[in-house]
Amino acid sequence: MEMLAAEMTISRATLYRAVGSRDALLGEVFWAIGRLFIEEAGGEAVGAGADRVIDLSRRFAELVGTAQQLERFVAEEPQTAARVLITAATDVHQRAVDAQVEIFLSCGVTAGEQDLRRRAYLYVRLMESVVYSRVLGMEEIDFEVAEPALRALLPA
Repeated sequence: MEMLAAEMTISRATLYRAVGSRDALLGEVFWAIGRLFIEEAGGEAVGAGADRVIDLSRRFAELVGTAQQLERFVAEEPQTAARVLITAATDVHQRAVDAQVEIFLSCGVTAGEQDLRRRAYLYVRLMESVVYSRVLGMEEIDFEVAEPALRALLPA
């Protein structure tokens, strides 16, 4: 935060007033990157319905897996990464659930609003297990291992 404030030629206090906390700033940065990855994966995804959702998810996981800055951040600050990316400390997880609902709907996967939101929550948690397995202290999980469970969360 000190380096960023200096680079922006503002005081640290001003930076903290603007962003709230380091975690909040990191959450905004990582959500912006995640949103770009979702858009890129969505632009490349093929198929329709559940197949499109799965293809988009696979492509998203691949993009996250090749994000060197994210990998370095996770390696250097795993507890901060976990807090920012997958807990309620920031709104990254909630935004991911909202985006997943949008993905379901845009791919033609529908259900009742409450049911779709629950499924999106579970879907995101499973995807987090895949893309952030190292943050969670697990060995890397291949997308193919999670795919049957992801498919099971999609309404028939």
